[in-house]
Amino acid sequence: MMSIKPSLGKDARPPLVVDPRTTAVVCIECQEGVLGTSTPLPALAAAAAGVIAGIERLVTTARAAGATVVHATFEGWLGGTEYGTAPLWRALTPHTGHWAPGDQATRVLPRLLAPEDLVLPRHHGLSPTWGTELLAVLRARGATTIVFAGVSLNVAVPLAVGETVHEGFRVIVPRDAVAGTPAEYGELVLRNTIAMLARVVTVDELAAAWARAQSWDPVGRDLANQSNLG
Repeated sequence: MMSIKPSLGKDARPPLVVDPRTTAVVCIECQEGVLGTSTPLPALAAAAAGVIAGIERLVTTARAAGATVVHATFEGWLGGTEYGTAPLWRALTPHTGHWAPGDQATRVLPRLLAPEDLVLPRHHGLSPTWGTELLAVLRARGATTIVFAGVSLNVAVPLAVGETVHEGFRVIVPRDAVAGTPAEYGELVLRNTIAMLARVVTVDELAAAWARAQSWDPVGRDLANQSNLG
């Protein structure tokens, strides 16, 4: 009888190889109006509280390694009144319909923002990648790998991952830098949906991969070992 081979486990996956120079870290809706004290989504903010430190560690490591850090925020509808058919928008619009560029609610959480970061807001839709300039800007900057962080695993992260894969980018999702609600549902999304589309890792695993890449020069020589040669 023919047997079906089990899928590769975590330890059987190929080594993670990521060049930070062609990597962009995209933080989705890590802003005051979503994860701050005035959020209309308190359950999501509470779930995300446990990963903010991971996101901070991710962006700090990314900058040091030479990767691009981008904050994909939602800045309101710019006067629009057609919000689409999603029940989520009908629930959120009374709380977010007045948002405008520069409002406190649209500002990136201060602990995650640095002067060299890019902030690319959107004014429509449920995804930072659908019909926006985000992927075009990153492609023009030479990015081939996109790392997604932020919220949420309920809607925006799966949509962005799927759209980005369709556009030909490699996608990585650090499990300790994303959140959904309830938390156990977020874990199911990571395991059963995101893992089908992207490489799911931890922040520390990604940081280690960047460190390994920095030890090699452009023609593949190990600089760390070369420095030990007489």
